[in-house]
Amino acid sequence: MEKMSRVTTALGSSAISGRTMFCHLDAPANAISVCRDATQVVVAGRNIFKIYGLEEEQFVEKLNLRVGRKPSLNFSCADVMWHQMEENLLATAATNGAVVTWNLGKPSRNKQDQLFTEHKRTVNKVCFHPTEVYMLLSGSQDGYMKCFDLRKKESVSTFSGQSESVRDVQFSMKDYFTFAASFENGNVQLWDIRRPDRGWLATGGRDKMVKVWDMTTNRAKEIYCVQTIASVARVKWRPERKWHLATCSMMVDHNIYVWDVRRPFIPFATFEEHKDVTTGIVWRHQHDPYFLLSGSKDSTLYQHMFKDASRPVDRANPEGLCFGLFGDLAFAAKESLISGDTNRKPYPGGDRRYPIFFFKKPDLTEQFAHVSSALSVFESSLESRCMDWFVKTARLYLLGGKPFAELCDHNAKVAKELNRPQVSTTWTMLRLMFSDPANLSTPGPNNISKLGNLPLMNSFSMKEMGTESRLDRSKGEIRQDSIHLEPGNSLINSNNDENEETEGSEGQAEYMFAEEQEYTLPQEAFPLRHEIMDNPSVPEHLQQDKADSPHASGNEAEVMCLTPTESFSLIAISQPLFSTHLPAHFFCPVVREMLSHYAEQGDVQMAVSVLIVLGDRIRKEIDDLTQEHWYMSYIDLLQRFELWNVSNEVIKLSTCSAITCLNQTSTTLHVNCSNCKRPMSNRGWICDRCHQCASVCAVCHHVVKGLFVWCQGCSHGGHLEHVMNWLKSSSHCPAGCGHLCEYT
Repeated sequence: MEKMSRVTTALGSSAISGRTMFCHLDAPANAISVCRDATQVVVAGRNIFKIYGLEEEQFVEKLNLRVGRKPSLNFSCADVMWHQMEENLLATAATNGAVVTWNLGKPSRNKQDQLFTEHKRTVNKVCFHPTEVYMLLSGSQDGYMKCFDLRKKESVSTFSGQSESVRDVQFSMKDYFTFAASFENGNVQLWDIRRPDRGWLATGGRDKMVKVWDMTTNRAKEIYCVQTIASVARVKWRPERKWHLATCSMMVDHNIYVWDVRRPFIPFATFEEHKDVTTGIVWRHQHDPYFLLSGSKDSTLYQHMFKDASRPVDRANPEGLCFGLFGDLAFAAKESLISGDTNRKPYPGGDRRYPIFFFKKPDLTEQFAHVSSALSVFESSLESRCMDWFVKTARLYLLGGKPFAELCDHNAKVAKELNRPQVSTTWTMLRLMFSDPANLSTPGPNNISKLGNLPLMNSFSMKEMGTESRLDRSKGEIRQDSIHLEPGNSLINSNNDENEETEGSEGQAEYMFAEEQEYTLPQEAFPLRHEIMDNPSVPEHLQQDKADSPHASGNEAEVMCLTPTESFSLIAISQPLFSTHLPAHFFCPVVREMLSHYAEQGDVQMAVSVLIVLGDRIRKEIDDLTQEHWYMSYIDLLQRFELWNVSNEVIKLSTCSAITCLNQTSTTLHVNCSNCKRPMSNRGWICDRCHQCASVCAVCHHVVKGLFVWCQGCSHGGHLEHVMNWLKSSSHCPAGCGHLCEYT
């Protein structure tokens, strides 16, 4: 975290020169800092504390501050700061909780000057005041910030953020009395006395975001947000560049990024030299934006030249395609592709070209310009962008509260009225597939078949008859005298001359052909070569066996097999031979493919509506992630068209558990205390500000622990039953405030 300031002074007559270079360190570095004239850098860590000179071609070790045979923990540094006004003054934050100052002007080998041991845990950050020589600020793991006057032996003030450990502290570059502190839990506190214009504040943390805050207002306001790929460890504003800042990560990512906060989706520049996590970054001079120093856990110290940085924009795809809500198409491509299209014609309506073009003007002051692309917007016709059908369908569809068949019929009718025949047919087919066969409507008189109340393909019934069975033609004798008929049965002749008509052509079967002429078909389609006998003669060797059989034969056997009871059981068919209605799960694969088709075509409204209406019939056939995706897409469309009631109904009736809980997670009730009128920050019955019971009935003066009703005008209320009874006799508030309350 670092306070940004607008620099008004120049760098000086001697310009900085050099190249990209690095050197190997003896141990990993935790922090680095540069002296005032940008000629030296100090590197500090748990096992290293050295000063290097910045020369044209290389780093040169100037001084090793870690002296002694067994260096104490005072040399184990978590942070280091070089004073920008006093060139011989350094300060370090030790891991043992000490704040140490170092005087490079001392003639002895040990340069330690002062030692402050007031912190109880590791000191994470130290910071010198930019204009005050003797003022030093520290932030520790114990949650306290201390301000030291180097002319005294102890701190002059202590600040408690009432929070977790302090991760960073920084003085404002513009305001003498202001410093900012960031904490382990992500909070940023601004400590201020006079509150003048303070500029911008950049913060980064474990949420992988860098946020820029406008501190010029009474309440800090977030104005920019940069999304990174890893937790942010360091943030440094780039000198002389208002919109640029550099960041490094505390884990996973080893690169250093320079961002333009106006374009937070892709880094402006990247330094990729380090092989391990970068622990510290600092710009070499506060007025030079082209030299960046960094230290890493790979035991290297780098000076980065900005001109040698990689440019992610060069590797990015400059083409993009996106549809608008109303069907407009936006397409971004390289200018060379757009300008090279000779087939593009001007817009016939006037000077304005079609499609519309937008060109970004490059900033000549920037070393790296933005990617050069042209944006084309293709406008759709007014008819194609009309979404009235979607709104009307969402409002008129019925998703519950009625039987399944009625829901399908109603939705099919709605789709048909909106000129969507395919959707209407789909609803009708769903009714036929999943409805109970007993609930299917009876075919009307205009249907193709005239079967009365008989279900289609269910059964066929012939008149009860005791006729000759064709199965019993085992002999060729005339058997009319052995047929027994019940009263009222029809007679069917067994004579071959009158048997050309098929069975069922008389009697009850007449309803099938009542309006047509009866035709007599010939017995055969071609002349017979010889007479066909119904019962061919039995071979002689079998005739003897048959004669010796103990069973009855001849006319006696025929009489036995043609009794009225057995004749009725063979001929009359009164029950269906098989179930004609297919089970519901038979259609589930087809319905699943149908829903996927509608969703792929963009009609998530149909997919979600069918999911809700079918419910458990189809829910298990589609995975939860797909259902959640469909639901979220449909709910987003409903909310875009401000169809809040329909959206809430879809959430309530959804078959996906991840969607059903949206009503609970997105609903927040804010309660104010009825005494002090301030928000209730806790969940109890007692206000933490005025220490009075907040939910007291104005009628009975007891605590309301159940259903509570209050007036939005005066905030007084109580038990629902008590308030209703009170307002029946009086319109004034029962609390005596004089407000005219009304219960609706």
